[in-house]
Amino acid sequence: MTGAEIRGLVMPAHAKINVFLRVLGRRDDGYHDIETMLLPISLADHVRVEPAEELSVSVEGSTAAGLPGGDANLALRAARALAAEAGGAEPVGARITIDKRIPVAAGLGGGSADAAATLLLLDELWSTGLGRDGLSRLAAEIGSDVPALLLGEPAYANGRGERVATVLVQSTTWVVKPFAFGVSSSDAYAWWDEEPVTGPDAGALIAAAEAGNDALVGSALTNDLQGPVAARHPEIAATVETFVDAGALGAVMTGSGPTVVALCSFAAAEHVAGSVPGAFVVEAPPRAPAPARIDAGTEAGPSGVV
Repeated sequence: MTGAEIRGLVMPAHAKINVFLRVLGRRDDGYHDIETMLLPISLADHVRVEPAEELSVSVEGSTAAGLPGGDANLALRAARALAAEAGGAEPVGARITIDKRIPVAAGLGGGSADAAATLLLLDELWSTGLGRDGLSRLAAEIGSDVPALLLGEPAYANGRGERVATVLVQSTTWVVKPFAFGVSSSDAYAWWDEEPVTGPDAGALIAAAEAGNDALVGSALTNDLQGPVAARHPEIAATVETFVDAGALGAVMTGSGPTVVALCSFAAAEHVAGSVPGAFVVEAPPRAPAPARIDAGTEAGPSGVV
């Protein structure tokens, strides 16, 4: 290798919001068929990989507490899956460090984003040659949101989330309100199973998002899991109402919750965020940099770019 020796690679792992989430029914394999549109947002963890003899994952940062360890950690599961493909008879190692900023069990896809970033970074570090199709196949085995987050751009997903396609949407501004409690996806879907209701077709909403018609998108935000989850956590419905009363174009619970997101005009966003303590403004989709090399003798800045 010429030039500086590569110490590793780093990139942001962007959280996501669901513009809509339709639950179509429970499948025989225990998963649910869904239809959704996901937007990556500017809130992000940062994932760093470096050469090592063994495979390991360490987590630090403001929201690291409560993150699952072992096989329940999606980044570690992603790394092991890719190592099995890349290593052959030889063991493949790497040191993976996650700077955790996305709340855990919040419906923002933080674990899936970390897994997607891990796949992309290790694919480059190890030069696996799997390509997009190979990585997408592994992503589908790791978690339902991972294939969409692997794209790194707005996506439509169906099946259990493994079938994805890019959606061309305009830049939008959202207010995000996480809560101090989490909701597991398995609980949210089990609650939906008790009284299954599927929302209306989302074709008009997708068309409005592609056309940049924020007013129509805001009025059509929907999530079939919101009713069952909000019935157990009424602060979700109260936050939706507060955001709309403060001037949001629309508000909805994202993913399996409990986080509430509100679509806003850029001018109104800070005022809407101020209506609920702990809320903050994000951009969707963000301008995401490519994986950055970390060469010997250099240090990554806050954005991970050297």
